[in-house]
Amino acid sequence: MSRAPEAHIVFVPGKNPKPPPEAHRRALWRTLVEGVRRAEPDVVPTLQGAHERFHLAAWNYLFYRRFKDINRDLPWIDALIHQHGPTPLDIREARSLAYRLAWLLFQIADHLPFLIPLMPAHIRSMARETRRYFVNQYDIACEVREVLKVQLRPHLARGDRILLIGHSLGSVIAWDSLWELSHEEHHPGRIDTFLTLGSPLGMRYVRRRLRGADRQGAERYPANLRRWVNVAAEGDVVALVRCFARDFAEMRELGLVESIEDHCRGIYNHFRNEAGLNVHRSYGYLVNPAVGKVIADWWEHAGMPGEHR
Repeated sequence: MSRAPEAHIVFVPGKNPKPPPEAHRRALWRTLVEGVRRAEPDVVPTLQGAHERFHLAAWNYLFYRRFKDINRDLPWIDALIHQHGPTPLDIREARSLAYRLAWLLFQIADHLPFLIPLMPAHIRSMARETRRYFVNQYDIACEVREVLKVQLRPHLARGDRILLIGHSLGSVIAWDSLWELSHEEHHPGRIDTFLTLGSPLGMRYVRRRLRGADRQGAERYPANLRRWVNVAAEGDVVALVRCFARDFAEMRELGLVESIEDHCRGIYNHFRNEAGLNVHRSYGYLVNPAVGKVIADWWEHAGMPGEHR
């Protein structure tokens, strides 16, 4: 007897070393459930019982060869969860002159990459690690993508409902993996919802280097997406260009995706640690009710048969 399709969530983290996978997965799941609670509390009981269907594509150790101590983040995650939204100070900082200046510098770097060596350290760091991924020295990018594809292949083959969440550089890894699965491996199945958080996919530098960027028409894009939702927080300069519905409109015109939605106004990521406000951190995105709403709506339609119908 064949097994009924299941609902699964796969999370692809962004750059920088991460905690050991299981500790990282627990922290991400905790903030994800809290975001759903803030948006649709009635969905939480059945979602909590499906924690084994939340998967982490833990690529970071391959790339950095070291782990981060989860204990550094735990007090800040606790504080994030107990603060039920951005404070007036968080909002002022996210919209401050400092963030607007950072956005301008990122714009310059995106159009004139030869100026990157003159940019502040955080811009140079992001550019260096993004370039390392695209250069693919020693096949590091291929190895990173394989971490995700190993998780996706069996679920796609079984027709499972998949919510694929890509944060930051993780959204680029997800895009490239989906392109390879559809155009090189011709793998069956589709991603039910692709949720990108703080994504640089709209940046000129990134778009020119994505898998498929040298192709034309339908071959330029992944062919295995049903719905794409993009969320970008105020002040998040990594999400430099955030109107994906416009920039990837050809995907809809070609029938490769049913819808592309952008949520990028009035979204605040209020994660703080010892360094201050960080509007890009994945934990802060996941607790946001705008993200929680996307996840809750998907779960209501993709959960176990008979649930939330």
